[in-house]
Amino acid sequence: MAAPASNLVLRFATAAVGIPVILLLLYPAPPWAFYLLVLAASLIGARELFAMTHSDDVPAQWAGVVVSAVTSLAVYLFPADSRVILTVVIAVPAIGPVVTLARIGTIETAALRACALGFGPLFVVVPLTLLAVMKKTLGEAGPGSVVLALGLAWMGDSVAYFAGRFLGSHKLYEAVSPKKTVEGAIGGLVGSVAWAAIGSAWFLRGVLPLSHAVLLALPAGVLGQTGDLAESLLKRSTGVKDSGAIVPGHGGVLDRVDAVIMTTAVVFLYMLWKR
Repeated sequence: MAAPASNLVLRFATAAVGIPVILLLLYPAPPWAFYLLVLAASLIGARELFAMTHSDDVPAQWAGVVVSAVTSLAVYLFPADSRVILTVVIAVPAIGPVVTLARIGTIETAALRACALGFGPLFVVVPLTLLAVMKKTLGEAGPGSVVLALGLAWMGDSVAYFAGRFLGSHKLYEAVSPKKTVEGAIGGLVGSVAWAAIGSAWFLRGVLPLSHAVLLALPAGVLGQTGDLAESLLKRSTGVKDSGAIVPGHGGVLDRVDAVIMTTAVVFLYMLWKR
């Protein structure tokens, strides 16, 4: 039990440092300062993804990072320009096969690598960039919307951890993540709903009605856990335990934002359609 306890302390220590930094950049700092944090996290996460799918091809990994950087800048600088967004959606997937043809490598893994390069920037980088877009474009509701998206993932994950540890007995998806339980998943969903209710009463008061908060948290909580499972599937299929080691106690950036990717998409689409 010493190792899990030590890891838990390290997680809390990391959160104690990281959360104030995020809030400082999110509230008093200008939008571009928060975007720089998001951009760095996005590119590190993309690099971790490509390191898993292109473990023997460093040039292709960095090609994916460059495409990811251009994608993020385009979405952040021109979020309301449909021509730019459509260009990103159409052009980025086409880059995957092009780079793979230039870096053919082992033919048996070529399809995986082509799809990863074409899909990775859209899956990892675009949702994370939308955090900065919300901060920049939603006025006073921007920072709160970001806090909502982050909390739906991280509160859900934290409650799921403790519910699974103390109450878990039924495996959720053993082939993908042996330690996850049904009880943990239910606890995580309760945590996400609780966070949305807090947001409705506090940092998004007057913007997010309680009824909307609950209805928003349910799909966001489910999809957040799905994002976690999806990353576990990717790591298991590529023989990787953690996506990286840059975040003490948490592994890599991708390990920490796998659920955030999904919850951000849900919150952004809600804010977009409720206008």
